[in-house]
Amino acid sequence: MRLRTLRYAQGWLSALVAYPAAEHIEKRDIRTKLNVLRKHYRKPFAQRKQIAQQHLVETLVFAGEKVPYYRDLFSRHRFDARKVAADVRYLNDLPYLTKDIIREQGSRLFSRPLEGLRHHVMKTGGSTGLSCHIHYDQDGIDHAAAVTLFCRERIGKAKHKFELHFACRFPDPPGPKKWTREDWKCLAMNRSNIFFDRIDDVGLDEIWQTLRERQPYLIHGHPSTIYALACHIERKYGSGKAFEVFESSGELLEPYMRKAIERVLQCRVINRYGLAELGVTAYELDGESGGLQVLESEGWPESLPVEGADSGEEELVFTGFRNRLMPLLRYRTGDMAKVVLEDDAFRLVNVVGRIHDLVPINGIDHATHHIQDMLDHRVGGIQEFQIDLRTTPPTLNIVPEPTAKPEEIQAKVEGFWKSGFTVRFVGHDAFVRVGRHAKFRHVVHP
Repeated sequence: MRLRTLRYAQGWLSALVAYPAAEHIEKRDIRTKLNVLRKHYRKPFAQRKQIAQQHLVETLVFAGEKVPYYRDLFSRHRFDARKVAADVRYLNDLPYLTKDIIREQGSRLFSRPLEGLRHHVMKTGGSTGLSCHIHYDQDGIDHAAAVTLFCRERIGKAKHKFELHFACRFPDPPGPKKWTREDWKCLAMNRSNIFFDRIDDVGLDEIWQTLRERQPYLIHGHPSTIYALACHIERKYGSGKAFEVFESSGELLEPYMRKAIERVLQCRVINRYGLAELGVTAYELDGESGGLQVLESEGWPESLPVEGADSGEEELVFTGFRNRLMPLLRYRTGDMAKVVLEDDAFRLVNVVGRIHDLVPINGIDHATHHIQDMLDHRVGGIQEFQIDLRTTPPTLNIVPEPTAKPEEIQAKVEGFWKSGFTVRFVGHDAFVRVGRHAKFRHVVHP
């Protein structure tokens, strides 16, 4: 009872004081954009779709005028962006954008120089192709934050309700016991982080104890992690309840995972689709029964039939509206999903997304996304990696950045994981491709 009272007071302190203060101090504008989203989604879908088509045309015109790559592309293909206002099918005259093009073109995809500009760099996960970097302007980042707040609001997670975010635990030495920037951020967001680095019985027991102690309304993490937790709790206790909503992201939420999590952990499961390149672009705004609704306020969705696919698979394609620093037009995400136009929304169906595997290191299972976080944020200097489980110990194949020192990378890897990996430095052409579409996967199984 005392914890609930304190949590309630903290929630309203965050919503009414800490968040507005943080927004002002950080010179951000999120709540204004949240109000715009609220008003937009009160409109009937026919009107929203028309507005989205207008935003599509405005984005195309802007990119054709301001972005060197698109200026040349439009000229080469004699593409007239304004024709899309009359018939969206004219969009088909514009070639698709891929990660390869993004890496190749670099700054030619920027609408203005980065020097002196407040901007943010996001690295794609690499699960649907080799990684690349996406540059957001401040307005684009603020829009992405507003979208997350709006979506959670729609499923009942008001700002004053406590949330918990699953994050990678880094093996850093203990720091001074004083408030950090992350602590202030958590206060403003009314959330806490749960740090983990292993998904065995010891790690899962720690996660469950933390959840029961903190009692969040919503938790956000990878479905493979929460499914592993559900299996652990079912085996050990039968079932248990420590939160109301699990928001799944980062990888494919399989139906069997969803059922097990709902049954064992006695919670609602909400699915969403997002990517580093564009932010959250689809969400179960009305719960599972409403399906993954595309947020047409944020981008124009398409799906492209996959050549040679017998099963009718389609690849998801998006044109983003909000990031004017680096607009992405007809971007091929690498994820398989079909966009269907219904009376009340665009929806994603037949989603076949990213899969995160478990990798045994020194006898302990680790999630791929944990290893990736370690390599990105604690090792550094790595362009891409792949783990080959066909060897003992697993082989960690690394493509280093041109300026990186392989001996330093190897020393850090061995410092973190001892003899858990055989480290091998390779070129991109050494990576193993799997499946009939020869897709890149971070883990190669025997």
